Amino acid sequence: MAHIIVVGNEKGGSGKSTTCMHVATALARMGHKVGALDLDLRQRSFGRYIENRRAFTRKQGLNLPVPDYRDLPEIDQSMLNAGENVFDRRLSAAVAALERDVDFIIIDCPGSHTRLSQVAHSLADTLITPLNDSFIDFDLLARVDPDTSRVIGPSIYSEMVWHARQLRARAGLKPIDWIVLRNRLGAQQMHNKRKVGGALEQLSKRIGFRVAPGFSERVIFRELFPRGLTLLDLKDVGVEKLNISNVAARQEVRDLMHELNLPGVTVDF
Repeated sequence: MAHIIVVGNEKGGSGKSTTCMHVATALARMGHKVGALDLDLRQRSFGRYIENRRAFTRKQGLNLPVPDYRDLPEIDQSMLNAGENVFDRRLSAAVAALERDVDFIIIDCPGSHTRLSQVAHSLADTLITPLNDSFIDFDLLARVDPDTSRVIGPSIYSEMVWHARQLRARAGLKPIDWIVLRNRLGAQQMHNKRKVGGALEQLSKRIGFRVAPGFSERVIFRELFPRGLTLLDLKDVGVEKLNISNVAARQEVRDLMHELNLPGVTVDF
C-alpha cells in the first residue's frame, strides 16, 4: 500500500502547498511514484501548482518529474450506503485509485476545518503541520499562559489529530508520525523565536509530535509557483549557478526530507 503523507493546518498561509510540492517533487526525483490530492476544493493551490508545472514543462519541452495529480471523483448520491458521507466516499475512492499506481500519496488539506480534512488526517501515515513561527499560529496547537509562555493545554487542531489517532488505533493501523514544521523562521526576533521554540518543545512531549525546521521566508518560493517549479528544478531550467539564498533554501528541502524519515527513501540530491 502507498504511504500517505498528509500536510495539514487549519490556518491559511502557513506554506502547506509549497511543502506539498517540494516533498512530492523530491520523492519523484528520487525515483518514487508519487500521487497527489488537493482537498481545498475551492482554492486548489496544490492542484494549480502541479497544473502550472505540466503547462510549463510542455511549453518548454522539458522532462521534469510531475506528481500524478487527480481531482476527487464525483459520486452518485444513490450509490452511497445509508448514513454514508459523500465526501468520505470521494476521498476513499481517490486514494484507492491512486494506491494501485504509486508509492506515496501527498494530500494537501484546506486551511479550515472540513469533513475532508478530518478524514484525511485519519488516513495519514505521516502528518506534516507547517507552522509560521509565531504565537498567533501556535495558538492553533495549544493555549499558552501570556505571562509565563507555559503551555496550558492542547487546542482545536491538536484535538483533531488526537481524534484521528484514536480512529487509527481502533482500526489496528500504525500510529501517525506527526512532524510540526517551523516555517518562515526569520533571522531577527531571536527572543520570540526562543519562546516559540520552548513552547513547541513542551507541547511535543505532551501530545507526541516531532519538531523540524522548515522553510525560511524567501522570495524564490513565490517566484516558482507560476511555472510550477521547485528549488530542485533550477539547474534543469538553465540556472547554472545558484545564489547563496537559493543554495540555503535547497538545503532546507534536503533537511526536511531527511527529517521525514520516510520508508524506503534515501535522500540523494
